[in-house]
Parts: sequence; C-alpha cells; structure tokens
Amino acid sequence: MMKWVFTILVGISIISGILTGNLEQVSNAAIDAGGQAVKMTLELMGMMCLWSGVMNVAQKSGLTRKLAGCFSPLFRVLFPKLEAKSEAAQAISLNLTANLMGLGNAVTPLGIAAMRSLEERGNTPGSATQEMVMLTVLNTASMQLLPTTIAALRLAGGSAHPLEILPAVWLSSLCSVCAGVLMVKALTPRAASAKHIPKQRVRERGVTAG
Repeated sequence: MMKWVFTILVGISIISGILTGNLEQVSNAAIDAGGQAVKMTLELMGMMCLWSGVMNVAQKSGLTRKLAGCFSPLFRVLFPKLEAKSEAAQAISLNLTANLMGLGNAVTPLGIAAMRSLEERGNTPGSATQEMVMLTVLNTASMQLLPTTIAALRLAGGSAHPLEILPAVWLSSLCSVCAGVLMVKALTPRAASAKHIPKQRVRERGVTAG
C-alpha cells in the first residue's frame, strides 16, 4: 500500500514541477532529501542499537523483573489476565519504559519481543488476544514523558530549544492513551461475544435437530 502512496506523491510532484516550470527545483529537492534521509537513518540507527543492547543487559541483569514489579499495579488494570512477573510482563515493561522515554523507532524491537511473548502465551494462533490488542494500542498512542527521538530530530534540524514541545507532547500523549485504552476496554468484550455467536447458534441448531 505504501509503495502506491509514495508513487502517487512522486508523480504529483513531477507533474506539478512540469506545469509550474520548477522541475529543476523538484529534482534538486529529491537529491537533497535523499542525502538527508540517509544521514537521519544513520543517526537513528545508533539509538536503536544502543537500546537493543540495553534491553539484553536489562534482561540478563534481572532489571526487567524489577520493572515488571513496578508496573504491576498498571498491569492489573491494562492486562488483567497477565501475571506481573511473567516473561511477557517483563517484555511489556521494557516496551512501556522505552515508550515513556520517547525512543521512537528504538521501541520497535522491544515491542516485537513483547508481542512474541504474548503470542507464545496465548492459545489462539492466528488471532490477537485482548493483551495483544492493548499492547498495540499503547504503542500506537505512545505515552511519552521525554520525547527523545523528536528532540533529536528537532536538534538536528537546527532548533534552539528542542524540548519546548514537552507540554504539548504530554497533553496529546495522555489524551491518545486514555482514548485508546477506553476503546479497547469497550470494544474487546463485544468482539469476543460476537466471535462466539456462530458456535452458540450451531449448538442450538444441533439441539433442535436432535
């Protein structure tokens, strides 16, 4: 899907450049943007490597268990079926911590590890459990106390005060997380009940036929 989006955007840019007589500027912008993209990728790669290593160190040192214990009150509300000291809870605690630090793309490997732990724990292959849905929503909403990645990008872009966006980030993150959690809590039971309706009807038909 994304390849078509980018293809359409590039096509519109080229056509607009031809119609307005600014095709040379479009070409220069494409070349400059390509170089900036490579530079940004290298800058973010260092952060991702760093926090992937931190995740491994935290797991081997037992820090993940302590983090899971600190998040246990939150786990009871967001993940009621999940044991606070389980492997999945430890993976989720690292993922949530990285989200709170606003590490952006560095959260991806942590989220994948947490999702794999939940998948191994669940008994429904091929379908998402409530815990998996909640984790996806929390990662998408992304509550951030310190938006590290955004601050790094603003600093690289020449911002004199890269962290002046903190109040707006806190407010928007809080609103998005609350809205996402409420939607999961409200819609997941309905989805689960709807999923079991066909089985119940089959049973009723079987009883009637008998």
